[in-house]
Amino acid sequence: MAATGAGFFAAVSSPVLPFQVSPTSIKPKYFVSARVTSQQSVQSTEPPPPPSSTTISINGRVEKKKHEAAATVTKRGGDSEEPRLSLKDYFEQSKEMIIRSVDGGPPRWFSPLDCSSRPSNSPLLLFLPGIDGVGLGLTLHHQRLGEIFDVWCLHIPVLDRTPFTGLVDLVEKTVRSENYVSPNRPIYLVGESLGACLALGVAARNPDIDLMLILANPATSFSKSPLQPLIPLMQIMPEQFHLTVPYILSLMTGLPSKMAMATMEKRLPLQQTVGELSEQFGAFSSYISILVDILPRETLLWKLQMIGSASAYANSRLHAVKARTLILSSGKDFVLPSEEEGERLRRTLLKCEIRKFNDSGHALFLEDGVDLVTIIKGTSFYRRARHLDYVSDYMPPTPSEFEKIRETSRWTEMATSPVMLSTLENGRIMRGLGGIPSEGPVLFVGYHMLLGWELTPLVSRFWAERNIILRGIAHPMMFRKLREGKLPELSSFDTFRMMGAVPVSATNFYKLFASKSHVLLYPGGMREALHRKGEEYKLFWPEQSEFVRMAARFGATIIPFGVVGEDDISQVLLDYDDLMKIPYFKAEIADLTDEAVKLRTDIEGEVANQDVHLPIILPKLPGRFYFLFGKPIETKGRKDELRSRDKAHELYLEVKSEVEKCLAFLKEKREHDPYRGLLPRLIFQATHGFDSEVPTFEL
Repeated sequence: MAATGAGFFAAVSSPVLPFQVSPTSIKPKYFVSARVTSQQSVQSTEPPPPPSSTTISINGRVEKKKHEAAATVTKRGGDSEEPRLSLKDYFEQSKEMIIRSVDGGPPRWFSPLDCSSRPSNSPLLLFLPGIDGVGLGLTLHHQRLGEIFDVWCLHIPVLDRTPFTGLVDLVEKTVRSENYVSPNRPIYLVGESLGACLALGVAARNPDIDLMLILANPATSFSKSPLQPLIPLMQIMPEQFHLTVPYILSLMTGLPSKMAMATMEKRLPLQQTVGELSEQFGAFSSYISILVDILPRETLLWKLQMIGSASAYANSRLHAVKARTLILSSGKDFVLPSEEEGERLRRTLLKCEIRKFNDSGHALFLEDGVDLVTIIKGTSFYRRARHLDYVSDYMPPTPSEFEKIRETSRWTEMATSPVMLSTLENGRIMRGLGGIPSEGPVLFVGYHMLLGWELTPLVSRFWAERNIILRGIAHPMMFRKLREGKLPELSSFDTFRMMGAVPVSATNFYKLFASKSHVLLYPGGMREALHRKGEEYKLFWPEQSEFVRMAARFGATIIPFGVVGEDDISQVLLDYDDLMKIPYFKAEIADLTDEAVKLRTDIEGEVANQDVHLPIILPKLPGRFYFLFGKPIETKGRKDELRSRDKAHELYLEVKSEVEKCLAFLKEKREHDPYRGLLPRLIFQATHGFDSEVPTFEL
């Protein structure tokens, strides 16, 4: 699979060659051109053993779907954002796939699209299908996945009867072969249901290979599935009753209800809504006929029995799985108890995280609201080499991803109506972010409000108004889980990771400056964000001034900034000192701090000694946030000068003083803002429109 191009089918055993299909023999909506190429296998006298001596692949390209009146959207960064395919495309392509595999030949790999747009060092992604076996379960995600992965999907023909252990052997040979060719490239195994068991089995047998597992609703819980009674029932039921089984399965996946809900959420006129629902019902009926072709009686019975053995096989080997694993669990899976099973696997597997989709059904990857690439970005699950590089492996959000992120936090911006002020080089303060340099490297150094409430409007405004991504230097606990139940779920920080946050370390700091990024730093760290009563707007910066010397090394522009408003939206009821007087909270803080210490790598000094806790706060009627970005401080040309610790410390104190001046300026000026309170702002927006910018004090 190291060959260039995208193969439609590749045989996995040399004695049986894949079938050949003339491109003119059928004319599906998605035309497939095919050509035969040969690949020489990797020969080695050392393990791992090479695959079969001859591998034949048929390379081809699936024509992109044509969308009427669908304009191409340009991403931030220049790539094109293609419209997604739909459930209809999945069934149409599945029907074509069934026609092409009527020979019932062995399982085989195919590449679903031309991945020529992806980087040459993209990792390999092997998709392992569920009970359908078609291999098109990622149809809605192929286009985006193909831009960052070398995507291959496993197809199991309808008439094939390869046992589960045979499938494990098949995938294992591929994994070993590809690892031998590219030992420094990770291999992603994305499995749903039955495919998740297959991925776990392969990972258990190959703990020394660099594997990354993404498992959607694993069938390791099949013993508790409501499908269990179907196995003996199908053995005795008449043929005509079997036709109802695919219908039952489709209902259990939740896809029909999802389709109907999507139509209802459009809020169309009644006549148009009824028309769309009728059209969907007709489409659903045609889907059922395709499901019957995918899972005829004998095949369905074989697959259900296989899932039972697959579940037992995977469960008996969970202790041997060393690969990093991401579990995707649906809350409304009526086929498997996926929510409960996800929690069990998280506790059992060594390196496992979970993401929950409370409103999703069993066919998670076929739902419109689920985007696998977005999930991979938010969980920092993408890497091109043996170790994750938070700078070079980072992928900025697309415009649609950013809009979804902003939509979830829109209430924060509406409630606080942030005022953004920046300072030009001549010292003049202006409204907006016009004083911010467009070219990096730029280092923003500021005050961290209670619980970091300023982060959402800050990062959002920079992206929306200036097309600038702020790469925040964050605490390691945002990237690695602490003890269960102690702090918010790791998934709570997915948005920050997607928007560019990196763990605090000298290495990441260096790489961000080298890549000319806009870097966001809070020297006060957790101590500032979890301050005590009466410590609002007080800086808790460490003594060392290393960030100044690092900035000077790359000639970065330093922009000090202040933000006020936390005292207008909340009041600390019980702070660290209060909690430490209560035995229960004291023990909890000690446990959390011990866990956090394990995550600290390059952190030293006062920042490293901060105890992890969550203060108890009392909310207020929301006030307003005010940001002031001070006059840019240039370090370009001062590299030699700032090598001196004394000179660097002088600049460090200057930056700190500027931040304090920004805070003092905002605290004074907000007293003259007629729209500081929530009620005046609501009245203004009700009069001028809720998207209008609310005025503030005179500059």
